Amino acid sequence: MKDGKEDLTMDSSAEMFERALGVIPGGVNSPVRACDSVGGKPVFFREGHGSRLVDIDGREYVDVMGSWGPLILGHAHPDVVDAVCQAARSGTSFGACTAAEVELAELICSRFDSVEKVRLVSSGTEAAMSAVRLARGVTGRDEIIKFAGCYHGHADSFLISAGSGALTLGVPSSPGVPADLAKLTHLARFNDIENVRSIFEEAAGSIGALIVEPVAGNMGVVPPAEGFLGGLRELCDEHGALLIFDEVITGFRVSRGGAQERYDVSPDLTVMGKVVGGGLPVGGFGGPAKIMNQLAPEGPVYQAGTLSGNPLATAAGLATLKALAAEQVYEGLEASGEALAAGLEEAVSSCGLGARVQRVGSMMTLFFNEKQVENLDSLEGVRTDLYAKFYQGMLEGGVTLPPSQYEAFFVSTAHTAADIDKIISTAAGVLASLKDAEEAQETGKAEAS
Repeated sequence: MKDGKEDLTMDSSAEMFERALGVIPGGVNSPVRACDSVGGKPVFFREGHGSRLVDIDGREYVDVMGSWGPLILGHAHPDVVDAVCQAARSGTSFGACTAAEVELAELICSRFDSVEKVRLVSSGTEAAMSAVRLARGVTGRDEIIKFAGCYHGHADSFLISAGSGALTLGVPSSPGVPADLAKLTHLARFNDIENVRSIFEEAAGSIGALIVEPVAGNMGVVPPAEGFLGGLRELCDEHGALLIFDEVITGFRVSRGGAQERYDVSPDLTVMGKVVGGGLPVGGFGGPAKIMNQLAPEGPVYQAGTLSGNPLATAAGLATLKALAAEQVYEGLEASGEALAAGLEEAVSSCGLGARVQRVGSMMTLFFNEKQVENLDSLEGVRTDLYAKFYQGMLEGGVTLPPSQYEAFFVSTAHTAADIDKIISTAAGVLASLKDAEEAQETGKAEAS
């Protein structure tokens, strides 16, 4: 105790996790943090600066998790920190209108050609849930299409063959999701336009919206096949459904205007989060005025939130998006992403271990699988056991990765060439040791037989 306050830094990560188990379900506030799929216990962190994280035991790591994507500028970027501190001095929340939320909305609309108006919320989950409600209200249809392995947050309509943590934990759905509600969600195969076409035809006149991650990021990074996104646009137009791009991960990440700019396909509604909040909890959804004007108070579709557009969140978002204004920023991110992916591919090739890198811009996944991952079905055969060992080896070597095979690595503007080299050299050593262990195991089996 210090001055009557408990000194949390006295505990190691292991000790802190034991304490957490007593007061938090599973000891974590988001399931994937539990590290169950990588065979370990969570590391507790105390601070982050630039490309680095420091745990409560004082160990430093190069971070390529990036808080699961929002920290495109790295940890504790001075502009973001200064903006949040300045906003906090004037009040953390008013539950009323502020100029900053208007400025952030204007900035968002200027970056997305498909967005004329945007409604700010507090999370990507809330944004996706609200976008689907709006689509249902506008079309008068209750049914939606989502893709197996894509994750749009934990709202009931989306926990049907979900990706991200639900995929890692082997929970394609969840108790508590009503069966009657689940019936309103049709499951499609990512990158299979004919499968989507057949669903539209079988449910003719019933589909109000199709929601998709334009670049899948929650079953690992899976790029859209050529023509896939354009095909979805055509099918939605043909059948009178709204096309929703979930750009929570890709928005402001894979280009200034998100995946829709990168692939030149315009959705009816865009869901955003992560980068738009610069490390604070922010989400949003937007589209043409004629659709967005159906939201209350202007229209009949209700959506509300006390902390939506609060001063701290908008300050962080504004500072982040302003720092991302120049195209040169994205050229640098693309180059860093390419350098890391190329280095990992070379390390994989050198050791002869079955693995591949899939990348879009500054996000990528190292799959322990030789064949290309195109959708959830093609994840069969991925060696999650090898990823678990890889994760632990990288952690021991001073590099933090997502504790799940089915997530993305994220490069930030804070990552230097030396950071990239550190990640690659550490990975090369870990991969080589994994290959040696695999060969020794095979030799042992052969001798035993």
